[in-house]
Amino acid sequence: MGTHPAHATAPKRPPGRGGRPLLEVNDLKKHFPIKAGFFGGTTGHVYAVDGVSFHIDKGETLSLVGESGCGKSTVGKALLRLFPPTAGQVVLDGQRIDDLSQAKLRPMRRRVGVVFQDPFSSLNPRMRVKDLLAEPIRNFGLAKNSADLDERVARLMDTVRLPRDAVNRWPHEFSGGQRQRICIARALAGEPDLIVCDEAVSALDVSVKAQIVNLLQDLQKELGLALLFISHDLAIVEHMTHRVAVMYLGKIVEIAPRRELFGAPKHPYTEALLSAVPVPEPGSARQRIVLTGDVPSPINPPSGCRFHTRCPYAFDRCKVDEPKLQQTAPGQWAACHLHDLPAERNPLARGVSMPV
Repeated sequence: MGTHPAHATAPKRPPGRGGRPLLEVNDLKKHFPIKAGFFGGTTGHVYAVDGVSFHIDKGETLSLVGESGCGKSTVGKALLRLFPPTAGQVVLDGQRIDDLSQAKLRPMRRRVGVVFQDPFSSLNPRMRVKDLLAEPIRNFGLAKNSADLDERVARLMDTVRLPRDAVNRWPHEFSGGQRQRICIARALAGEPDLIVCDEAVSALDVSVKAQIVNLLQDLQKELGLALLFISHDLAIVEHMTHRVAVMYLGKIVEIAPRRELFGAPKHPYTEALLSAVPVPEPGSARQRIVLTGDVPSPINPPSGCRFHTRCPYAFDRCKVDEPKLQQTAPGQWAACHLHDLPAERNPLARGVSMPV
């Protein structure tokens, strides 16, 4: 079976310091309690994230993809400690951070930046750009004096390809793409090793989206950044990622290098997602896999494989036995019982041809 997928090495990416990944996530869970009644008793839980494991190497991009509501943004927020995880471990460069107190967590926060989906609501409308960028620099004590602070702010504007004199403007004076560049600059202000991009380009126009993606790739090369790129746009993911983790109803169902996942998916859900990606060549077509039914409720997920209620290949075992992530090819892991069948009975063994 090989090693655990959280430690499977992505090809052609440098490992973290000392040969270890920059970020390790082991069996992460986040269950939100459902309160009801006069006394607010707990009547159930929303199993938003229910046992997720992966790793990110230094300088690597890992994309987390899936339908809306699958739990991918919750994973990002749990990593950032915007709320405490229910269970599991988050290890940053060899140090566990999920159980740190707020005081001990503070110096670690500068190592992980974040870019949210909506750049307008992410920026305080009552603060000028220079103050928005100076705030994290002051918080982490990075500037020696006011002159150094101003120079750092100016360099951040250069880094995200905005004019230096724009620091005196207010957020509403910028376009959506420019505001997202400011958000990226703010994420870089603490000199982080990892940036969590939570749907960072989904609210932008297509041309602006391409510019921001290219900027992120340039910054990754220049600064050696690692990226957790949370998205539902597979076309963007295919363009910029090194590895892809596919989530469905709170769990990772497949994780693989980009080329392997887009070339030959090993999970029926991944296969269906890829079949919906538009083909850029005029007149070309791809056989579309239309999933029946709705996504089950995360309050009461199905027994066995959580995808069996919509899977076109489901059989009796899928309804009662939950599949575990298993290695199906070098660096490629999938949670599907089909891979326990003989190859001639496994519809995923044929692979799916995708441009990469």
